[in-house]
Amino acid sequence: MKKHIFAIAVAALAAGSAFAQAGDTLAKIKSSGSVTLGVRESSGLAYTLGNGKYVGFHTEMGERILDDIQKQLGLAKLDVKYQPVTSQNRVPLVTNGTVDLECGSTTNNAARQKDVAFAVTTYVEEVRIAVKASSGIHSIKDLNGKTVATTTGTTSVQTLRKHERAGGIDFKEVLGKDHADSFLLLETGRADAFVMDGSILAGNISKAKNPADYKIVGEVLSVEPIACMMRKDDPAFKKAVDDSIKRQIKDGSLAKLYDKWFMQPTPPTGTKVGLPLSEATKAAWANPNDKPMEDYKK
Repeated sequence: MKKHIFAIAVAALAAGSAFAQAGDTLAKIKSSGSVTLGVRESSGLAYTLGNGKYVGFHTEMGERILDDIQKQLGLAKLDVKYQPVTSQNRVPLVTNGTVDLECGSTTNNAARQKDVAFAVTTYVEEVRIAVKASSGIHSIKDLNGKTVATTTGTTSVQTLRKHERAGGIDFKEVLGKDHADSFLLLETGRADAFVMDGSILAGNISKAKNPADYKIVGEVLSVEPIACMMRKDDPAFKKAVDDSIKRQIKDGSLAKLYDKWFMQPTPPTGTKVGLPLSEATKAAWANPNDKPMEDYKK
């Protein structure tokens, strides 16, 4: 009987410890010696070269954050596991504990803040329109009667519908399963335009067979703060992530990283994205904050 009670007590203690670690990512990382970084496969800020190799501005920034956390925890070695995420599954994979830190191209908005926490903003995105240079499309009003692609599970879907209602514009919406798929819809003529974050549009255009065949046009449809995502109610982990980002801003390494991925030739094609650091992103770095996109509209 005593053995039975002892076994129950040990099981309860283990369950309690596991529960505590679910809200204490630093303890989870320290005890396991590993961490899972959520990465994207076809985003402007993070993408894959294939064969399990993930690169890009936000991916490398995320790796630097984890380097700083490794030092903070005094770990001789930290095993970083890369977990590709999509626009649809990124939030669930963070909340269920599969991913510890997601550094892709996720907009910080009020709806998502109910489920996850965000680090300080590291990129302020402008949603724009990509078209074929020969299309004759110059602004959102020119999309009337056209077929417009965007990516499932992104904030651009809501942005499109809002502009459709407000402008009395009628267009057909087609959804790509990821950003590469959405660009393919434009490339193959199944869509007349691709509406998405400017960095994603520019990144996909730079990797196209003939980048000069495409251009980004029209007004800014939405301004959105992009940030790394983590589980809610874990202040110690959020502070560690934020402190690393602030360190990277202060010592100038984040600006150098941005230049590397947006203003210099990038793999796999060696083309330049050519997207200079925007005034909005400079402002976010000057005053680090985790405000949602709704605050940018005030």
